[in-house]
Amino acid sequence: MAKQQSVQKIPLIAIRGRVIFPGERVSFDVGRLASLSAVEKATSTDRRFIACLQKDEKKADVTLDNICSVGTVSRITQVTKLSGNNVRVTVEGLYISDILSVDVDNYSLIAKCVPTGYVSSDPQLEEIYLRSVKSVFKELALVDSKISKEFAEAVEWCVDADDCVNLVARILNVPPQKKQELLEMNRTKDRIEKLNEMLGDEVEFARLERKIQAEVRRNVDKNQKDYYLREQLKVIHNELGDDEEERDEIERKIKERRMSEEAEKKCLKELSRMSRMQQTSPDYNVLRMYLDWMTDIPWTEKTEDNTDLKTAVKILNDDHYGLEKIKERITEYLAVFQLTKGLNAPIICLVGPPGVGKTSIAKSIARALDRKFVRMSLGGVRDEAEIRGHRKTYVGAMPGRIMQGLKTAQTINPVFLLDEIDKLSSDSMHGDPSSALLEVLDPEQNSTFRDRYLEIPYDLSKILFITTANGLDTIPHPLLDRMEVIELSGYTLEEKREIAKRYLVPKKGAANGIKEGSFKIDDGALDAVIEGYTLEAGVRSLERKIDAICRKIAVRRAEGDESMVLVTAENVCDFLGVQRFERDEALARDEIGAATGLAWTSVGGTTLTIEVAAMRGKGEILLTGKLGDVMKESARAAISYIRSNSATYGLDDKVFDNTDIHIHVPEGATPKDGPSAGITMATAILSAFTQKPVKKSVAMTGEITLRGKVLPIGGLKEKALAAYRLGLRDIIIPCGNKKDLEDIPAPVRDEINFIPVGDVDTVFKTAIDFRG
Repeated sequence: MAKQQSVQKIPLIAIRGRVIFPGERVSFDVGRLASLSAVEKATSTDRRFIACLQKDEKKADVTLDNICSVGTVSRITQVTKLSGNNVRVTVEGLYISDILSVDVDNYSLIAKCVPTGYVSSDPQLEEIYLRSVKSVFKELALVDSKISKEFAEAVEWCVDADDCVNLVARILNVPPQKKQELLEMNRTKDRIEKLNEMLGDEVEFARLERKIQAEVRRNVDKNQKDYYLREQLKVIHNELGDDEEERDEIERKIKERRMSEEAEKKCLKELSRMSRMQQTSPDYNVLRMYLDWMTDIPWTEKTEDNTDLKTAVKILNDDHYGLEKIKERITEYLAVFQLTKGLNAPIICLVGPPGVGKTSIAKSIARALDRKFVRMSLGGVRDEAEIRGHRKTYVGAMPGRIMQGLKTAQTINPVFLLDEIDKLSSDSMHGDPSSALLEVLDPEQNSTFRDRYLEIPYDLSKILFITTANGLDTIPHPLLDRMEVIELSGYTLEEKREIAKRYLVPKKGAANGIKEGSFKIDDGALDAVIEGYTLEAGVRSLERKIDAICRKIAVRRAEGDESMVLVTAENVCDFLGVQRFERDEALARDEIGAATGLAWTSVGGTTLTIEVAAMRGKGEILLTGKLGDVMKESARAAISYIRSNSATYGLDDKVFDNTDIHIHVPEGATPKDGPSAGITMATAILSAFTQKPVKKSVAMTGEITLRGKVLPIGGLKEKALAAYRLGLRDIIIPCGNKKDLEDIPAPVRDEINFIPVGDVDTVFKTAIDFRG
């Protein structure tokens, strides 16, 4: 190639993703303003321009620092207009030029460039490399089907090393930056050596690609072979009657189940569809699983209810001590069923703290009725599909847990326990499971309950649903309205002792391998465990402590000590360690600014000492003891009542302006809330301002209003038990709670003097010693 030295000024076009070599004819689209202007300038002169690679092809605008410094001077042979302002140009590469500088002229780029030539330094070595290039290219043409025969012949006949490099580089499947490296080299030896290296890599890639394609082809052939074999096997099974036998078996199950007319028609239709499908079809497995579910769930199977009231009551008494309201309700159910020979099953909701026996009561009800028992935990359930099921077209679809429970029970009238119904949750993505339960629990709707998977109505009205909850606050009102609430309060000390003696001690002794009669836990030890090692409304912790005692006895037995073990109040710490809980403390003496209140917690009743200090200040109110919002409001209501009636109690109205009031409830780390401490706070506040002591023998509970009314509260039984344990015998209660006194055990009711009050003045007269 002749070397040219004259400096030229010609238009410049930056090309993205392509390098043009001398002698190459290519077409490309032009749409950017700078490139269009360059094409227009070139066509108006000698049709020449310099094409150079754009370094970063993602950038839309052409900048001087984004174009390579070496390009190819080319001639435009054809310009074709496209849609919009775009054009397609066909060009022919002429020679390589170095770009010295670039100027901007009316939107177009004008390059000052000087043509460069190739430098031949070792013709003999270049000839050797040329032969090597032709040999490797011939090998590449054999494994790469994209290289035409004519192109391979053109390379074979090429005699000039630089022309061969420019020719072969056009079809190399390498990044444009690699091609630009070849373009920028001017030493023939370096160019032909670099091309030889790149061709070697291309041969290896082409071989690997060919190997992969052959492997894929073999796998496809194997799959086709397997398909043909499966089809032949299907024909063989059809000839032998295997499919007909399977179809007849499913049809027989459908008939035997005695489904509803709609369900049987649906199943036979799906069976007919399935018999026309190939077994390899995904829909075949979907329909087969659907038919299996339809034939597995019960349709008419049911157990006969036990209508013998004496037997049912005996079972309930054997399983549980106390709980008279529950036993009475089940007895009523059996009596009505015996008289009517049919009953829309009520939905019973057992509400109470953990460990009081809600789940075991449901099991006992099932045993008393001689029905199957199914338990479904609703704690944390947030997906509506858990209740209604998924549509069978979804991947991994299944019926809801109601139908799954019925499949397990294999009867249409089990006792179905919906445990922890107060812990249902919901979100916008998965729907509202509590709303889905409305259809399940509503007697007017559940006879035609539709599970999304089954797609046909199913009768749930024969099921006796029982739900449990720790509280009613989080249960949606429409759901709560469909249930009959039965509250289970905590057990008294005497009830816990009897439960331990009758059930827990024998049960845990047998579980730990201790022979009956070889050990004894007396009443004093049980009382000590209940009061010193547990703090709960139920008996779950008590059961664990008895289990711990039995394990210690089991260790003695394993060591060879067969002597009788007697656990008493004096030696119970040898088995359980140091006592964990202390008895609540009441006021040791009549005190000013301190009153004893009664509180309800999730583990039973307790006492609450409220302290008030009045000090010189600016009339500020300080509340401490980790009080909740409701309790803070009760404190402010009590202060407001006393201030508005200060003259009645002989107080100067101005004293509140220069006195700070500090109300404190000890055990500040324990959260406290609720309105029942209102009259206790008011009593302590008035005592602090009048300097009259509060009687130590009086405890109280009740909510206060700004008009001085005392409103009813909840948990009176648990609060009364707490006062009874402390030896408090005078308890002030709201008049509205007199109806709750009959729920309190007779021994406690006989020992305590309950004082019903309707206004806070009566509270003050009863609790404060105005003579002091």
